[in-house]
This record gives sequence, C-alpha cells and structure tokens, in this order.
Amino acid sequence: MNSFDDRKKGQQDKYARDQEFEFKAISRRNKLLGLWAANELGLSGDEAESYAKTIVVAYFDKPSEEGIFRKVHGDLQEKGIDVSEHRIRRQVDDLLSEARKQVASE
Repeated sequence: MNSFDDRKKGQQDKYARDQEFEFKAISRRNKLLGLWAANELGLSGDEAESYAKTIVVAYFDKPSEEGIFRKVHGDLQEKGIDVSEHRIRRQVDDLLSEARKQVASE
C-alpha cells in the first residue's frame, strides 16, 4: 500500500470511530434525558429505567432531537407538569455534553 492509501484508510477508520462515538453519546443522552424526565414525572427505580428506555426507543423510531423533545414535552404536559420548552431543550443540550464525557471516559 502506498501512503495515499494508508491515509485514506486512516481517515475512513477515524470517520467510523467518530460515528460510533456519536451514536453511543446520543443513545446515552437519550437515556439520561429519560431519567431526568422520569424524575420530573415522579418515577423512580424500575419505572424510571423503563421510561428512559422509551425515550431511547422513541429516538430510534424517529431519529431527531425534535422527536424526543416532543415525546418528553408531551408526557410532562399530559401529567400536568409545567416545564418550559426552553428548559427541556437546555437539558437535551446539557445532557449531550455529559453523555459525550461519559462515553469518552469508558
């Protein structure tokens, strides 16, 4: 192999690692968001874990931040819990940063 092929392979490998990292971070963020929302809903233990899984699955069904935002916001509103859209969106952003740190440290 020549150096161009080596560089190309290296870039492809880095891209694959970056994509895997981001997938894990987003999945972790969704779980953390689910646990945060579960706490707001007054859920704990197995119920909280189960709710967090619904958020992770909701993202796979419709992979977008908007999709999980709507799910969490709708669930909170349904229970009469007044949490602003801004606060939820802020949680999504903050939890992605936290999730990236957690995944990087593994």
